[in-house]
Amino acid sequence: MAARKEGMTYAGAGVDTARQKAAIRALAGAVKFQRKGIGAPLTGLSHFAGLIDFGDRALAICTDGVGTKLEVAKALRKWDTVGIDCIAMNVNDCICVGAEPIAFVDYIATSDPDPEVTEQIGVGLNEGAKQANVTLAGGETAVLPELVNGWDLAGSCVGFVSKSRILGGSQVRPGDVIIGLASTGLHSNGYTLARKIVQAKGLDLASPFPGGAYGPRSVGSVLLEPTRIYVKPILELRDTLEVHGLANITGGGLKNVPRVNPNVQYVLTDPMPVPPVFAALQKWGAVSDEEMHQTFNMGMGFAVIVPPSRAKEALRILKAERPKVVGEVRKGRNLVHEPLGLEYASKTG
Repeated sequence: MAARKEGMTYAGAGVDTARQKAAIRALAGAVKFQRKGIGAPLTGLSHFAGLIDFGDRALAICTDGVGTKLEVAKALRKWDTVGIDCIAMNVNDCICVGAEPIAFVDYIATSDPDPEVTEQIGVGLNEGAKQANVTLAGGETAVLPELVNGWDLAGSCVGFVSKSRILGGSQVRPGDVIIGLASTGLHSNGYTLARKIVQAKGLDLASPFPGGAYGPRSVGSVLLEPTRIYVKPILELRDTLEVHGLANITGGGLKNVPRVNPNVQYVLTDPMPVPPVFAALQKWGAVSDEEMHQTFNMGMGFAVIVPPSRAKEALRILKAERPKVVGEVRKGRNLVHEPLGLEYASKTG
């Protein structure tokens, strides 16, 4: 009898998330110093962004990059959207603690500076800043031919929030409703695996996406779709009604939801529809359901947790984000995807 073919995995593609988690713990364990007074950390109150004391307010700080989505941009010679991704990955984390993003700085590392590429990156950064309503306060470009082969793009975001309005996770309680917001695609996560799947399938990034789900669009253009920026609708929601928790669904997939508060259980009873790009990648790479949902966002780019009495109003405010009630909070721990019988602990827990 022939051996069963093993499906592709993120670790097999070169990204071992368990090893990454251990490395992060080692780094955090070595960092001991803490400033006192203004600038002191507000411990126990941060999950997607760090929070520091700034008088009657807290400053939220976070940093992230675009990752190997840049390889798709490189292959297509199309760099004018990755700046949107860079800002999105940061500001979408910043709002998770209830903060309003206000400023952003970028960092570009390259082996060979090319004005055409940097101009295109700037176009995306400008658009992302406009969508998020943040000031591009500066940045740094480093030419590192001995360290970098090509380009890397990352950035950092600063936001602020009144201390009384910080969303630290303690507000989440059993009975709360979980609302999912639609993603625009892969956003900026899981591209090492996605690219390996496309390569193994023998597809050209410039060829039409198979199956007709995206019309005449190419495989590369579908993969390059910019990350959705949720800042404006989430801030409107925050300013209109009681919000208990917010989660940016990035690397780690569904594992991001328990990060909000690991002491309750999040149950997905009616998940978001899975966009065709994820179904195709899963089929082409024979990827398991468990691996897909801990690597990709699977159509839910952001999660909102509100009291049941405010769910209807929240859906109205978030209408443009194609929101959907996907589940509820219960007593227990972890996240449970009921239709698929999957269970995930926190990404950082």
